[in-house]
Amino acid sequence: MQYDVLELLRWIGIGGCFGLSAIGSALGMAYNGPAVIGAWKKCYVQNKPAPFIIIVFGGTTLSNIIYGFILLVLLPTSSLNPYQLLTLGLGSGACICVIAVTQAMCSAAAADAYVETGKGYGLYLMIIGIAETVSIFAVAFVIMMM
Repeated sequence: MQYDVLELLRWIGIGGCFGLSAIGSALGMAYNGPAVIGAWKKCYVQNKPAPFIIIVFGGTTLSNIIYGFILLVLLPTSSLNPYQLLTLGLGSGACICVIAVTQAMCSAAAADAYVETGKGYGLYLMIIGIAETVSIFAVAFVIMMM
């Protein structure tokens, strides 16, 4: 069986975008999941009620895998050459990956801060939302480049 190297590069870019986005979401859960659990533990140790609302901080990175999937669906329909697809796919996937990890770090700190003070929930979400916006921009710019 003979493989076309250019077709392989094309699919590495397309699949790499989704794969890196998924890795970012998974790494993000590795940061913010234990932080939320630890925040709840603090409440239990102090005999305070554990706020269920901080579950939101635990799931903030999940949207990044959706952005990778959107690009996974759209990139094969583009008229870009294989080198452009490789670069655009891996670049955008890496961007989404890094943003997911950054977002998770913010979420971990937010969960701890909210449990400690009981205040600032909306403000914490705004910072996490700024990181989310960077992922959205990455997807939007890739779509514009296609």
